[in-house]
Amino acid sequence: MSKSRLNSENIDRLQRAIDYQFKQQPELLVRALTHRSFGADNFERLEFLGDSILGFVIADNIFERFPDANEGQLTRLRASLVRQETLAELARDLELGDYLVLGPGALKSGDQSRDSVLSDVLESIIGAIYLDGGLQPCRRFVKKLFSRKLALCAADKVYKDSKTRLQELLQKNAQPLPDYSILKKSGPPHRQTFTVQCQIGDGQHNFVGKGPSRRKAEQDAAEKALLKLSSKELA
Repeated sequence: MSKSRLNSENIDRLQRAIDYQFKQQPELLVRALTHRSFGADNFERLEFLGDSILGFVIADNIFERFPDANEGQLTRLRASLVRQETLAELARDLELGDYLVLGPGALKSGDQSRDSVLSDVLESIIGAIYLDGGLQPCRRFVKKLFSRKLALCAADKVYKDSKTRLQELLQKNAQPLPDYSILKKSGPPHRQTFTVQCQIGDGQHNFVGKGPSRRKAEQDAAEKALLKLSSKELA
């Protein structure tokens, strides 16, 4: 998107999506959406600030939420939440890629869809909210943004990846172990997307995951299986 297309209608729509209205410095939101490929007035400084604020707010939240967790568990919990893949997923939920202002080359390369760019722009918006409204609006935004992720956290299990947790859960319930298989590989060699199936119970239950590597796609599929199990919908 060009800055000319980032009009008041688009700005208003995004502000409704993030549930925050910029009043003191509305230009901050435009800067927060501007990639360095477009020019010097970009989101990099805001991203630096937002990264620090996000880490603090999440640390404060999990400190209160898990009073019995030790330092190591809290550190792993924070790392599991404040990571590029998680932030990019949340940015996609807000459709931030549709609002990004990029230079022609970055736009042609599809940078608006990259995890690294999407995670950065989400942090830049957090930084912009802080500068415009202070810490309390940041707390509200982050808490709402991460509400589902925080609800699924468990201090004693966060250090284990999704595949390990799924295997342990199936073993505990005397269910067959999952079988992973690649369904598809797409995209150029330097930017492939893997589609993987996690099959449980001789094909009775199948979960499909995607990622930039087979390992990450398998983790994605396992996470979806865990979510299904946690909702008690999987017999």
